[in-house]
Amino acid sequence: MEKNLCLRNKYWVLRHGKSIPNEKGLIVSSMENGIKEEYQLADEGVGQAQLAGELFLKELKERNIPLESVRICYSPFARTSHTAKVVASVLNLPFQGPQCKMMGDLRERYFGPSFELFSHDKYPEIWALDEKDPFTRPEGGESVNDVATRLASALAIIESEFQGCAVLIVSHGDPLQILQTVLNATKQNTESSSNDLASIIQAVKVPSVLSQHRKFALVTGELRPVE
Repeated sequence: MEKNLCLRNKYWVLRHGKSIPNEKGLIVSSMENGIKEEYQLADEGVGQAQLAGELFLKELKERNIPLESVRICYSPFARTSHTAKVVASVLNLPFQGPQCKMMGDLRERYFGPSFELFSHDKYPEIWALDEKDPFTRPEGGESVNDVATRLASALAIIESEFQGCAVLIVSHGDPLQILQTVLNATKQNTESSSNDLASIIQAVKVPSVLSQHRKFALVTGELRPVE
């Protein structure tokens, strides 16, 4: 993986399958709403999660990675926990066992009350703000930098708890594209002499990097190795 980061694990990211909010065209980004079962996967999303699990299993076999080395870390939202549960079933891993870990810091980006439960058509307003200044928060919500900070924290926890594992991070569109943006930037940053994960990531959390997160967008149910 990233040479500069010297990460102890191999990583894949998976955006949740198509959810009921996706079908309804609703923004559901608060923890309060996100954990409600009524906002879990739609039928199509269950199929996407199944296919993602099968693809992940295929990639593990191609790399000779045993299932004992797999860890699934997922957001507590209904749509992501549902996705993770489907994938775990494909891999024949107990969802309530030690190989699956729910992490609050992998939750959806909270876009604020001006967007919560409103139409998806409002997303371009947020992304325009992100391009202008990724450190500016939508009113009552999280900035790109806020999300990058908590994802760095989640990564540090995973790195401290697991070693030599194949880690699947099941999360949401914005958090996963922000995570990929930051990790990609660490590969381009040749100036940092530190081996400390937090310091390396902090060095690339700058507007010119964070404002470009849309370049790493994932469709629902998309699995991607982080290399």
